[in-house]
Amino acid sequence: MDALNQLVDGFGTALTPGNLLYAFVGVLLGTAIGVLPGIGPAMTIALLLPLTRGLDVTSALIMFAGIYYGGMYGGSTTSILLNTPGESASVVTAIEGNKMAKAGRAAQALATAAIGSFVAGTIATLLLALLAPSVADLAVQVSPADFFAIMLLAFIAVTSVLGSSRIRGLAALGLGLTIGLIGIDKTSGQQRLTFGIPEIADGIDVIVVAVGLFAVGEALWTAAHLRRKPIEVIPVGNPRMSRNDWARSWKPWLRGTVIGFPFGAIPAGGAEIPTFLSYVTEKRLSKHPEEFGHGAIEGVAGPEATNNASAAGGLVPMLTLGIPTTATAAIMLAAIQSYGIEPGPQLFDKEPELVWGLIASLFIGNTVLLVLNLPLAPVWARLLRIPRTYLYAGILFFSSLGAYAANANTFDLFLLLVIGALGFMMRRYGLPVLPCIIGVILGPFAEQKLRQALQISNGDVGGLFEPISVVVYCIVGLILLWPLVRRLLPRKAVSSVLAEATHEIEESHHHHGLTNAVSVERHASGDGRAEPDR
Repeated sequence: MDALNQLVDGFGTALTPGNLLYAFVGVLLGTAIGVLPGIGPAMTIALLLPLTRGLDVTSALIMFAGIYYGGMYGGSTTSILLNTPGESASVVTAIEGNKMAKAGRAAQALATAAIGSFVAGTIATLLLALLAPSVADLAVQVSPADFFAIMLLAFIAVTSVLGSSRIRGLAALGLGLTIGLIGIDKTSGQQRLTFGIPEIADGIDVIVVAVGLFAVGEALWTAAHLRRKPIEVIPVGNPRMSRNDWARSWKPWLRGTVIGFPFGAIPAGGAEIPTFLSYVTEKRLSKHPEEFGHGAIEGVAGPEATNNASAAGGLVPMLTLGIPTTATAAIMLAAIQSYGIEPGPQLFDKEPELVWGLIASLFIGNTVLLVLNLPLAPVWARLLRIPRTYLYAGILFFSSLGAYAANANTFDLFLLLVIGALGFMMRRYGLPVLPCIIGVILGPFAEQKLRQALQISNGDVGGLFEPISVVVYCIVGLILLWPLVRRLLPRKAVSSVLAEATHEIEESHHHHGLTNAVSVERHASGDGRAEPDR
């Protein structure tokens, strides 16, 4: 009950006229930018991150909650209308959603996605409010050695889950850890990797890194492989669902919430696996399995609910442990850190107004999203007609403006271009971006916990092996050895669910014509070089 009382106090913070306005503006901006082709929620937040620097920290994060949900909704819109997911977690939505749109049911697909996102987001945020304080109380008792082990698990998990090539994942993580090392060592006072450049003695601003890797890198990559033919946008009518659509959607919404939230709360990175599982589950439980692959509404309702529940679940480790599980959560973590606030177990005690105001604003942003975007769906569809040449030129301009405004330092513009070029090259050679940004954010924190653990044990390496950390290291070992174990197992022993999900996605890539945004995500996850659009 204490959590519910504090949540009520959080609503008192979030429901002030000023904060309501920021939530509304966040949803509007997040949807308007997130709906544009090739721009996912992570890139949306990275692009708008510098705009919040002049705001009070609570107002800034409330605005970010709106941007967060707005960007998520925008990703489903492009998946359904253009068959162009902004992130890999939206690929499953595109399979059935675009088929529904081509069959003249674009409005119904958008409606079930929006309402499913609202239902799943509301339930998952309530679970976040109930579970996060307990997790934070337990985390306070975790030793530095255990924290280091948990962060090592997060590093290994995000490099292993994303794609088939762990080498690329580890290479991306190494790049992020290297960037995170730049600056003055807080323990010894020595400069590391600064090469005598005074402007980076304090390290590289995480905002510059996030905007460079996501916004500039993605814009350069997509602009280099623009499609020559104009985008064909499917017209959208009034997004209303029939009684039959409601009957076929409400169970997938609830099942998607149950599948998505636990996956999001585990520091293992991404909503890809749970959305695949949701799709296969709905296909097996549906009374109309013959419609799958031809526009089944369950194939949109379930994965979209799963995606949003996973996103809310991802805020549990971010707020309680300071560990992001997705690219979007990583950028939100960077936003919190930019105000000098360190997310972690003590955040709930030190900044209760901030935390509960943020959680309450998630409910508000979710509601505003539904009320605002159902009638505005045809308007967002018209935004898709913006020429991409103007779109990505605008992204580069606003990225540069935002990076400069963050610290009013012209050197940051040079760093932005360098990191943007790095992001471009990472996409070119199939290196995932998420491990890199997590390495930048968590690297210094992991180093701090490692040093604290060794100081407590007087330099004895055995001090790193405590009961909790030993269990975590065993999990790390299982993750690393799983490919070898899987090869030794009979094929039938391997989960048919994941195999079927992978088959569906591969079929989608080859037969449904997903454009550059998906190929970038897929190849950036380590599946090989990205192919340019023809």
